[in-house]
Amino acid sequence: MSAGGAMRIAMGIEYDGAAFHGWQVQDGVRTIQGQLEQAVGRVADHTVRVHCAGRTDAGVHALEQVIHFDAKVRRSERSWVLGANVNLPQDVNVLWAKPVSGEFHARFCATARHYAYLILSRPTRSSLARNRALWVHRALDLDLMRRAAADLVGEHDFSSFRAHGCQAKSPVRCLHYLDLEQRGQLIELRIGANGFLHHMVRNIAGVLMAVGCGDAPVSWVSELLQVRDRTRGGVTAPPQGLYFRRVDYPGGFGLPQREPESAFLNP
Repeated sequence: MSAGGAMRIAMGIEYDGAAFHGWQVQDGVRTIQGQLEQAVGRVADHTVRVHCAGRTDAGVHALEQVIHFDAKVRRSERSWVLGANVNLPQDVNVLWAKPVSGEFHARFCATARHYAYLILSRPTRSSLARNRALWVHRALDLDLMRRAAADLVGEHDFSSFRAHGCQAKSPVRCLHYLDLEQRGQLIELRIGANGFLHHMVRNIAGVLMAVGCGDAPVSWVSELLQVRDRTRGGVTAPPQGLYFRRVDYPGGFGLPQREPESAFLNP
């Protein structure tokens, strides 16, 4: 139970971010938070405020975002899921719902977050993957990209990989892993950390692609970590290839801790 006797509910959410102006509610535009608050509010029969594990920008997708909200009414887990989905558009979907203690917060209780970035490397663009992956017409050397990625793993000052407007108090983050897998013409970058700075994954993807194309040496990554200067960090990769994969929480909350599907497509 949360304050005032309300029930706190956590949910797992997936969405296609292509037609949204990002997560956060904004006047006059379509947002994921706005759609969820309308749908969940209808099930609860009162206004709700939804909080998420990690805000995503316009065009970014989610395989399993986690949210929470407080409800004044009791509903079964099945009713929350089915009721919300009936009221949601096709590009947002509730995967699961679970009552949690009032101490749970989708953002502040998270211990790690995981993202993926999908790259289509082929001579021609794709009509099917245009909103789901970044198309690059040049071949990428995966071995060079993996060597460069290895320098990012661990605890570092990621000032060269944060957006200019990033409001995080500290640029230091601990990267748990950074893996690259190729299937045909598609490359999936998977990354997990204790937290991410604004545009950090997209900036890392941009740097690694520059290395993979041969436009920059493998040593560029370690140099960027040392200079701590975003202006030296290269291009920010576009949002359409980015996926919020999942988020980790302490086991005591009893939330599903599953591995979501790969972001790989079949264009």
